[in-house]
Amino acid sequence: MLEWIRFIISAALILSGLVVMCLGVIGVFRFKYVLNRMHAAAMNDTMGIGLVMLGLIVMSGFTFTSLKLLLVILLLWMSSPVSSHLIGRLEITTNEDISREMEVKL
Repeated sequence: MLEWIRFIISAALILSGLVVMCLGVIGVFRFKYVLNRMHAAAMNDTMGIGLVMLGLIVMSGFTFTSLKLLLVILLLWMSSPVSSHLIGRLEITTNEDISREMEVKL
């Protein structure tokens, strides 16, 4: 019975991670502005992969493999926001038409 509960929890985590990834891909293709696309990609990377990895941790049980997966999650959570911030900052400093692209149209 415990195996089935663990399987259901891990399947729910993996499926929710896949849903987040699909929504992130849709966001990357639908948004027009670079920074909005980057935000969708960063959420896809951070939350989607994190949920899938948590599902794999629950599925494998609490072993040395799950510790390695947890370290991968921590590495992604540390590196993805930093790289997204640097790419966004590069876009803001190098784009000459940034004020025109950021105008709010009501």
